[in-house]
Parts: sequence; C-alpha cells; structure tokens
Amino acid sequence: MSKFPSLGENANVPDILRMRPDAGVALMELHEAVMRGPSALSQGERELIAAQVSALNNCHYCYGMHAEAAMAHGVPEATIRGVLADIDSADVRPALKPILHYVRKITERADGATEDDARAVYDADWDEQALNDAIMVACCFNFMNRLLEGHGVEGNDAMFRERGPMVARHGYTPLIRMLDPARAKSA
Repeated sequence: MSKFPSLGENANVPDILRMRPDAGVALMELHEAVMRGPSALSQGERELIAAQVSALNNCHYCYGMHAEAAMAHGVPEATIRGVLADIDSADVRPALKPILHYVRKITERADGATEDDARAVYDADWDEQALNDAIMVACCFNFMNRLLEGHGVEGNDAMFRERGPMVARHGYTPLIRMLDPARAKSA
C-alpha cells in the first residue's frame, strides 16, 4: 500500500515519476543507457543483476519486474533463483559469477567489494568497462529499490508478468515519452 495517499492503492513506477517528471525523464534515460546500451554484459545478464540487487534489497516490485524481464531475455527462472540461493552453484556461465559476487557485495555494503573482488572479475576476462556496467546496473537498482520502497509501491505478480516482457522488448523509452509529451509528438 502506497505511503502517499495521492498515489492510490495500485501505484506503480509511472505514478511516482509523474510527481517529478523532469527527474523521472533523467532517471529513465539513465536506465535506458545502462540497461540497453552497448555492453559486454547481455541485456539478459543486466536484467539478472537488476533482479539480484532487488531481491537482496527486498524490493518486491523491482525484483518481480526484472526477473520477468530477464526471463523474457531467455534467463531461466531456475537460474534467477539459483543466483539468489548460491552464486557459485548457480547455472550461469562461470565468467559471470565474479561479477554477481561483486554486485552482491556492493549491494549489501557500499564499500563491501575489495581489490581482490575486482581482480576476480578481470581474471574472468572482463574489462573495466564491463565491471563499470555491472556497477551501474547495481547503482540504478539500489536507487530504484529505495524509490519504490520509500513510496510504499509494491505491484503484483500479474503486473510483473505483463510488464516485465514489455520492458525487455521496449526498454524505458515509453516511460520517457509518457513523462515528456513533447518527445511523444516528435517521435
């Protein structure tokens, strides 16, 4: 239940963003770049990281939405659950595991990752840009988790099943256009 009476009982991300459309546009542009821009991490892997961070933060909304988006990108539900239970035995490519550990550490404690954790990422043949991309995903979703939880917005499984695949297909551009009608007219 929303902590903001003006948002109503079934509030969602667009409702929160409409409270401050200029900031909402900037936030969704950041998400579009981080989640869908060029990266050595696939979009599915970035969605997996978003789901991982959100689960660690107990954000039901973001976990539900991004677990569904990850599945729309071909990440099996069992893999998502496996990453949450035990990264080392999860069914993900071995090179991704040090990134998932790094993200977990910085989510649980901002200064939790060490030089050894970064070295493990590099030793798995990732470069600095890939680690930066993973950190950016973690940052976006630590922010979003607090935004949703601070407003008391929870969502529901039916919404996640519907909208998660839409996010996977269309990204954040529809939200940007909704918040900035001038963009919708020029598109």
